[in-house]
Amino acid sequence: MRNHPLDGVERQKLTISDVRVLPLSYVDPNENLWRCASYQVWKTDGAITQIFTKEGLVGIGEGTPYENPADIKKYTEETIRPLLLGKNPFDVEFLVNRGNDSRYNAAPWAGIDVACWDLIGKSVGQPVYELLCTEGEPDRNIKIYASAGVEHEWYADGDQFLIEEALRYKAEGYDAFKFRPGTDWDHAGMTLDRYVPILRRLREAVGPDFRLMHEGLGNCLGSLEAIITDFALVLEDLGFYWFEEAFGGTQYEHIDLFIQLKEAMPTVKVSGGERFRDRFETQEWLDRQALDIVQSDCNVTGLTENWYIARMAHLRGITAIPHNWHGGGTTMANAHYVAAIPNRDYCELNQTYNPLKEAIFKEPLTVENGVMTLPDRPGFGVELIDDVEKVFPYVPGAFSRPNPRLT
Repeated sequence: MRNHPLDGVERQKLTISDVRVLPLSYVDPNENLWRCASYQVWKTDGAITQIFTKEGLVGIGEGTPYENPADIKKYTEETIRPLLLGKNPFDVEFLVNRGNDSRYNAAPWAGIDVACWDLIGKSVGQPVYELLCTEGEPDRNIKIYASAGVEHEWYADGDQFLIEEALRYKAEGYDAFKFRPGTDWDHAGMTLDRYVPILRRLREAVGPDFRLMHEGLGNCLGSLEAIITDFALVLEDLGFYWFEEAFGGTQYEHIDLFIQLKEAMPTVKVSGGERFRDRFETQEWLDRQALDIVQSDCNVTGLTENWYIARMAHLRGITAIPHNWHGGGTTMANAHYVAAIPNRDYCELNQTYNPLKEAIFKEPLTVENGVMTLPDRPGFGVELIDDVEKVFPYVPGAFSRPNPRLT
């Protein structure tokens, strides 16, 4: 049993000599990658952190690109870089334990934290998942669930699209599929009476053993309480695997609603926490058993802090399945995290078209029959392609825009 994630790992001599961030973008030729609620996504971004050392090793990481890659680059290179020059990445827990007041401020530090772990693994000659594993054995063959369901449009044939999408993932070897509630309900006149039969057809199409997961409804039903009184029993009846951030997030003011939701769904798991920044924000949710699955993301918390969150969850019988929606820089960290922890189940993988998931690496992380096999090379075991920032030049601007079909 370790008291901290590097307990017992032999310290190596490493000296940070430079820190950089590579903002990346992929812009869809039609500027229409996917659609949900009232917006559509026209591009996807990346924010790859690089830490260089005098010894010649280079570590890579990523803070959440949701928080603007250009801002991450500016803060990292102007504020963080001077603090790290001359330091040893083995002091990761001391160096990066800051920026916890918001996800925006946490993102640059998360990229640094993850890159430090890549360096630590490379310096001792071990994969990161081996270093992080503190109980049992790591498993580099990790189950992946198909995370998508953001292209069915209620102003088109959204119900049939959703069913065909689920069947496609099943045919590809996935055994679980998560989806969102589609485009704007008010615009389409979608109601619960219309929606439930679609879910029943979906369940009938994929069969009883294929796992279905539903993302939050927010205010689709007019009130948050209606999710508990009117919708929870539908998911229970249809045998859904989990209900994620049911009320549109994991805000502290909703913790009692989460507990009521759990009571209303004895067999459907309640998940959330993708915006959690550290173990202290997470603790009450775990102590009160408000979640069955905690979804803290290494591109927000960093690997170090998420290791603590996973340990805390494990001691309380709670599963850890990280949120993992972005590109390869985020996936490599979350995948090693899942491979290492004892309370693992799945790792999420975004199924929308996004070349930043695989094309940024010389040997990409891929999925076969719903399983991703991590390389057994030191660190994260992946290497960026040459001139990745030229192949995927950054394009400023928010990734989403109003959906013009709703006007």
